[in-house]
Amino acid sequence: MPSFSSPLLSPEILAVLRCPITGTALVQEGEELVASAAGPDGVVPRYPIDDGIPVLLPPALTQESPK
Repeated sequence: MPSFSSPLLSPEILAVLRCPITGTALVQEGEELVASAAGPDGVVPRYPIDDGIPVLLPPALTQESPK
């Protein structure tokens, strides 16, 4: 069965995108964008790419709320 993954984002798009937490450049690693520096908590922020669209919301806003 073929494996489908997000296409690489163009270098032009990556050149202008910044991490909303650290303000640093983002690098694509598979189906995620990864900040080039750690946030204030010491963790490097990671953002999913859904259907080719980067979701640059802070992790606290992308987690499901408890039911």
